[in-house]
Amino acid sequence: MAGILIKDTTKSEREEIIRRSLDCGGGCENCSACALGGGSVYDMYQDYIDGKREISEINAEYRARYIK
Repeated sequence: MAGILIKDTTKSEREEIIRRSLDCGGGCENCSACALGGGSVYDMYQDYIDGKREISEINAEYRARYIK
């Protein structure tokens, strides 16, 4: 895999990128990270997986909600 950009990846590679990057090793049980305003992180990055928006765009939109 050449990188993480949509143009450089297949849908299955993007799914794997998200799965690996979000895997903290502890599983989702008893985790409050999703309850901190992001909702389901997998839902949050679905546009990336589907090839609609880059990770950087999704992250910027999320951060913009908290920067005033």
